[in-house]
Amino acid sequence: MKVLLINGSPRQQGNTATALAEVARQLAAEGIESEQVWIGNKPVRGCTACGQCSAKGLGRCVFDDDVCNSISAKFNEADALIIGSPVYYGQPNGALLSIIQRAFYSNGASISGKPAAAIAVCRRGGATATFEALNMPFQMMNMPVVTSQYWNIVYGREPGQAANDTEGMQTMRTLARNMAWLLKCTEGKRAPGRPSDEPWEPMHFVR
Repeated sequence: MKVLLINGSPRQQGNTATALAEVARQLAAEGIESEQVWIGNKPVRGCTACGQCSAKGLGRCVFDDDVCNSISAKFNEADALIIGSPVYYGQPNGALLSIIQRAFYSNGASISGKPAAAIAVCRRGGATATFEALNMPFQMMNMPVVTSQYWNIVYGREPGQAANDTEGMQTMRTLARNMAWLLKCTEGKRAPGRPSDEPWEPMHFVR
């Protein structure tokens, strides 16, 4: 069983990486494999709402000049997903949001129904808003949201300072144990016996 950890910070070894590393260590102690991938610090496209990925059934975004498709390709081999982001102006990193939106829309079938969790890392404020924003896509994809002893928030400014947030690190370990427990309960499979979905009935309020 494998958990994909996405580091949504432009700083590869910043506090988001520190928080995810604590999760990875605890997952390993529980016998669960993990892989941490970094979104990098190169430009990332926003979704242009062209709809071509869906219309053509590509399973990937039509734009292939950034990290989006290489990350979403890892959805297929992952049994669960954890996404971490720093807080920028009370929101997740914009590049990370673009990747999530494009990857989930173009390759959602490979991640739908798998357990997920979000982590927000901040200097001071905006963490709960960031945490909520990161959780919203999971709920649209029928992904069971894995909880911890508190909201998954870690504090720190300079690289490595997050390790000094003792409660935050404990929250990361508790999250990892809960994720491992759920994966073991389902044997890494998408919720056995999960109810089948009704055909989607979209409704527009402006007619």
